[in-house]
Amino acid sequence: MGTAHTMSKSPPEEARRLHMTYEEFLAWADEDVHAEWVDGEVIVFMPPKTRHQSLVYFLTQLLGAYVDFFRLGKLLFAPFEMRLPSSAREPDILFVSQANLHRLTPERLHGAADLVVEVVSEDSQRRDRVQKFIEYQSAGVREYWLVDSQPDVQPGFYFLNEKGRFEPAQVEEGVFRSRVLTGFWLRTEWLTASGMPDPITLFAEIVGLPEEVKQMLRRIAEEGPRMPG
Repeated sequence: MGTAHTMSKSPPEEARRLHMTYEEFLAWADEDVHAEWVDGEVIVFMPPKTRHQSLVYFLTQLLGAYVDFFRLGKLLFAPFEMRLPSSAREPDILFVSQANLHRLTPERLHGAADLVVEVVSEDSQRRDRVQKFIEYQSAGVREYWLVDSQPDVQPGFYFLNEKGRFEPAQVEEGVFRSRVLTGFWLRTEWLTASGMPDPITLFAEIVGLPEEVKQMLRRIAEEGPRMPG
């Protein structure tokens, strides 16, 4: 399997590029700058749009609840650096398993995350689907999700095979099952819906809570928050 071929129409990337060493990049960048360092070049990104942010927020809540509940490791989201051999990327979402937490410092993750999620924007098509695809594959990211911010584009999921190459995951009847997050699954329609579904009720569905519990959660959500006292 080579690079990910399925993509929506890609306009020219709108990102400012600067040339500097990695050490200069560390001295220049601060926590308010959303940028990545790649082979001596710094890419400063355009601010994300609402749909992009909604998808990142939804997946962070859903995945975060699952990871924390089962104590699988650590879930992080941009801006947080994943330092690879020739780049310093800031994936939208990254997961580090318990076995690899020793590579995590307060500033960055040294080496590849176990799972990376990139929400693909109009200006990041080539970057996410080609450049990062190749980098993450080479670095050993075990699972890579590409979730397009355009709802008419189906998400793509890739597993690293025994030969160190990404191969597309099987999506059966609209359901994707993760290999890195044991027992986790999702419906692709959740990611292409015009409005994001409630992650709490979906978490209850994923972990198999009894139907009465799920109905109770839905009823509480419909009733709204209660005033104290």
